[in-house]
Amino acid sequence: MTTPVLLRHSLDDAGLSAAAREGCEALLSEAHAALDDAGVQRDGRRQWFAPGRIEVLGKHVDYAGGRSLLCTVERGLVLVARPRDDRQLVLRDARRGEAVALALDSGNRGSVPWAIYPRTVATRLLRNFGTQLRGSDVALASNLPPAAGVSSSSALTVALTLALSGLSDLPDTELWREALPTRELLAGYIGSVENGHDFGVLTGERGVGTMGGAQDQTAILCSAPDALRVFAWAPVQYEREAPLPSDLRFVIAVSGVVAAKTGAARERYNRAARTAQHLVRAWNAARPVGSSEAQVLRQAFEAAWRAEARDPSRLQPELPSTLVDAARRAATTEFPERHLVSRLEQFFDETWHYVPGAADALAAHDLETLGRLVDRSQAGAERALENQVAETVHLQRYARELGAHAASAFGAGFGGSVWALVPEAECARFVSRWREKYRRAHPTAGGRAQFFVTAASVPAFEVY
Repeated sequence: MTTPVLLRHSLDDAGLSAAAREGCEALLSEAHAALDDAGVQRDGRRQWFAPGRIEVLGKHVDYAGGRSLLCTVERGLVLVARPRDDRQLVLRDARRGEAVALALDSGNRGSVPWAIYPRTVATRLLRNFGTQLRGSDVALASNLPPAAGVSSSSALTVALTLALSGLSDLPDTELWREALPTRELLAGYIGSVENGHDFGVLTGERGVGTMGGAQDQTAILCSAPDALRVFAWAPVQYEREAPLPSDLRFVIAVSGVVAAKTGAARERYNRAARTAQHLVRAWNAARPVGSSEAQVLRQAFEAAWRAEARDPSRLQPELPSTLVDAARRAATTEFPERHLVSRLEQFFDETWHYVPGAADALAAHDLETLGRLVDRSQAGAERALENQVAETVHLQRYARELGAHAASAFGAGFGGSVWALVPEAECARFVSRWREKYRRAHPTAGGRAQFFVTAASVPAFEVY
């Protein structure tokens, strides 16, 4: 599957549900009003929509080359933008009433915390595509809960990349056409914008400080309505689609515990990525003579299987003992043996068992098997990633006790959200019971919690 880079739809033909279309129209009205209040002319404005996403399965595997099962939600972020005649990038958050002005040629940092995202996108586009990047007036509005694991920050970087490049005609340049001819490649590039890495010939620049991959950006750019999609990573590769039964919906519980990615929280988030890097170094240092060096953890698995004369294409591969042995020998105070082996097991199970098994179960409408696999994935996150808090653990347990076919925490961890798969006809009653059970157990976080229902929705697009 390849998806054209430029998707343009009216709200009526984009594939949005009636409720999602109404929500998008309201966001666009707010963003346009913010530009009106700033005296920005209406003529020449363009507008984009970028949804949030659900990581159904695939916890902390994208930067390590694993597999994920993904979709978008019916909420998102809109940008309305118009080019300026100078080299200023001026952004206004219609809901927060905040603004940031960045001079494209001076590297100023901006005065609000979220300025890191437009600054990172603009700096990277300037580095890769030069001064063709134009100044712009931009207004944004979002109905995604912030710091909740639904990728509100990546929705912003995706929308900014689409808007700033579109206003500057970058997709018409030879470099863009050669380097980013598909949405899969564009998603990988925007992932590198956030983590600061090189992307082919497009050299890196300081990112936003997180060591993620391209999972969020790929979901936002390459999902399909009414379906879940399996992607493999490093590089981005579409593998298959699993239709979501039409009578099921995702209920999202935003725990009320902020899933931050700044300061100490960023270091906790990045530890999972640093563990994967440590395992790669362990394999490269201890690999048998003649076996391949690895760049990401998936390659270490594949090299270990080849060294053991095993076939990695088997439907049920086994954990390679040579890689486990290398991990044990590489244990340190920071990365104890138990932690390293658990992380190997979690990555292995998620990539070669849970994600493909869940896609098979959905295709067969085998919701019992789906629920068992998702439960195991949740347990792996609690054990190996060490990124769950009591609130997300309990929300997942309560959802299953209340009859959800499957449920899991998702996103960065250390807070955030939990999804539950529920028959559409039962959603209202399920939300009421889930909310009440959670609030009784966690009254403080429960008082901040939000719940919403969504179908698997559409990818990002320009609205005309």
